Amino acid sequence: MSLLRLEPRGQASRAMVYLTPLLAVALTLASGFLLFWAMGFDPVKALNAFFIAPLSTARGLGELVVKATPLVLCAIGLAIGFRANVWNIGAEGQLTMGAVAGGGLALAFYGDGGWWVLPLMVVAGAAGGMAWAAIPAWLRIRFNASEILTSLMLTYVALLLLNYLVHGPYRDPEGFAFPESRLFEPYAMLPNLVAGTRVHLGALFALLAVAGGWVLIARTFIGFQIKVIGLTPAAAGYAGFDQKRIIWMTFLLSGGLAGIAGLGEVAGPIGQITASISPGYGFTAIIVAFLGRLHPVGILLAALLMALSFIGGEQAQIALGLPKAITGVFQGMLLFFLLATDVLIRYRIRIGGRRAVA
Repeated sequence: MSLLRLEPRGQASRAMVYLTPLLAVALTLASGFLLFWAMGFDPVKALNAFFIAPLSTARGLGELVVKATPLVLCAIGLAIGFRANVWNIGAEGQLTMGAVAGGGLALAFYGDGGWWVLPLMVVAGAAGGMAWAAIPAWLRIRFNASEILTSLMLTYVALLLLNYLVHGPYRDPEGFAFPESRLFEPYAMLPNLVAGTRVHLGALFALLAVAGGWVLIARTFIGFQIKVIGLTPAAAGYAGFDQKRIIWMTFLLSGGLAGIAGLGEVAGPIGQITASISPGYGFTAIIVAFLGRLHPVGILLAALLMALSFIGGEQAQIALGLPKAITGVFQGMLLFFLLATDVLIRYRIRIGGRRAVA
């Protein structure tokens, strides 16, 4: 008989639903300790540079909010879709198209705009993300095409389109041929909320998305339909719930929020359209959504943790000379351990056929 085996639980453990993300974080930190030691770095100093030092100043805390903002916006929309078994994996492309559409409006009114340009940019950013998300939604409904593949592939189309624009129509005519647009005028920039930091109005959009996502899921009939379709599609069909309507709604909602996130980047910390708008926020938001258990409040906390991995990675590069890829390694380990520990929700570990653990 094996020393360790998995024993099915009578029913899924509600406690483990919330404990496994914490366990995944702990295992990631432990693995990081061993990784830094194997690479020849002082593990204590490396983890301090990665997770503690960025939070020791007001500027660091501001950067945490700045990087968490697009993660929250993207992850809230994705989580609502995931609850309905609608797998939009293309938030990165929808974020990019939101930046292209909203930022393009800023360039169109360059030198000839006013306060009204910024609201139009937000609407255009949301519309750009929604339009890009509508493509895999239509392909899913019309041809039953896998939205995982179509939304993911469209991400690379969006990135190629961005690359074309910054080398062509969007390129600054006075920018010495660098692949970037003009700097946006002040009226086309999201206002800062905290002096001495880069925290901008997009942070309020993220908080509104958290509140709106919670109300939608917990307090509306559409939210109830989303949960039923995700848990028991057959029962949803008997109840007359329109699955096609939910597919359209979740795709457009997630695309719109991702588009606003993209607009927030170009009209916020970047201040122009460049060839690289996102370090992978749309993909990282998938991890954030699952780490936060598809719950808006959990997503907010998970987004702050993942934002810390971005700024911690930058801090570790500067302070210790660690490679840039270390950020992706930590995010990948976190996802791996989250998926691994999720087994404990439906199974308990039995040792030697006698004791059960967790």
